[in-house]
Amino acid sequence: MIAKLTKGIMIIFISITQIQAQINSSAIKDSIFSNTFNQHKNFWVQLPENYNPNSSEKYPVIYILDGGVMLNTLETVYNNYWGHYLPHMILVGISNQTNRTRDLTTSQIKMRRGSEFDQDTGGADKFTEYITSELIPYVDKTYPTTSYRTLIGHSYAGLFTVNMLINHGSFFKNYIAIDPSLDWDNQKLLKQAKEKLTSENFKGKSLFISMAAEQLHMMDESVTVNNLMENTSEFTLFPRSIMEFSNFAESHKESGLNFSWKIYPEDLHGTVPLPSIRDGLVNIFKWFQFKNPPKYNNPETTVAELTKLLNNQAKIYLENFGYSVPPMVEELFNGYGYMNLQMGAPEKAKLFFEMGVKYYPKSANSFDSLAEYYETVEDFPNALKNIKKAFELSGNDTHKKRIIEIQSKL
Repeated sequence: MIAKLTKGIMIIFISITQIQAQINSSAIKDSIFSNTFNQHKNFWVQLPENYNPNSSEKYPVIYILDGGVMLNTLETVYNNYWGHYLPHMILVGISNQTNRTRDLTTSQIKMRRGSEFDQDTGGADKFTEYITSELIPYVDKTYPTTSYRTLIGHSYAGLFTVNMLINHGSFFKNYIAIDPSLDWDNQKLLKQAKEKLTSENFKGKSLFISMAAEQLHMMDESVTVNNLMENTSEFTLFPRSIMEFSNFAESHKESGLNFSWKIYPEDLHGTVPLPSIRDGLVNIFKWFQFKNPPKYNNPETTVAELTKLLNNQAKIYLENFGYSVPPMVEELFNGYGYMNLQMGAPEKAKLFFEMGVKYYPKSANSFDSLAEYYETVEDFPNALKNIKKAFELSGNDTHKKRIIEIQSKL
């Protein structure tokens, strides 16, 4: 009776992400024919807010497994944190709902938690082949991507995510494994990961792991985070495996892996993705955040100091991305430009507007803003020059009217 009860509980436990509402966003639904599976595979692509098909700008990519369910959650986090905390990125939701257990588990099993397990399992290598040999090349060919990629997965997809890092680490830079099923197959991947973290170099890779701790033992509420590792029952193998991996990774810094993890004491397995994605992305991209942000708002900061801050920020981005990236997103260049213009600091405003044009040379909005600066300081020839460039890029009637207005002031 206990075995049947356990099996029933676990079916609910691992299937919770499959019964949530399907994706409802502005993401593009795309598909490719997979030779690996001999069928069409769907996925979703969310382009960043500043995407311009006429621009040459390219973006880092976040791939999230269970995309039909999880992309909405990722979008919620991303839309609230891009700019200061996160760069503009392309979000890709990978569909794997139809054969989720098969595609995401890393080895075949016949028994699970003392009961027969009659689902198809152990297809992670095949699904990895699809992602790395078909999906990523197609996305890179079709959308303006860079090679800086992040992979996110929850539950079985978290197991898959850790497996990608341990056994196929060349395809992604960052990994977020949310409540991962590291207990799978008598902790087979966990044991393998321990060996590799002591023998291989993971420098340049980042991994964030989360653990939901509201129900560490479904039959015994006395089990807590503090005494979890003392409990040897089958019920606690799932969270114990996460804690065991995390403690090991945290204590083996010689692997070079940038590792962090977090326990969520008030979250369940089904609720932990949202805070995990938020904390995981902010943690992984903490180098992206501005250094000395108060100085950008301080009226006493000089143009020379601001220039140095921006140049240093650009160096940090180059070191981490591996390619040149603007020290600010375009919206912030504009925001700081107008802020300083309103505060009576035109030279600072000019710096930000000129930086906007320098780093976003195909943005009509950047040239429009610089034109407005010159108009404010009554340098109408330069205002006209820049508004003409804005019109050249946009073909917008508003820019055309402004050309006439500025010409009348010459």
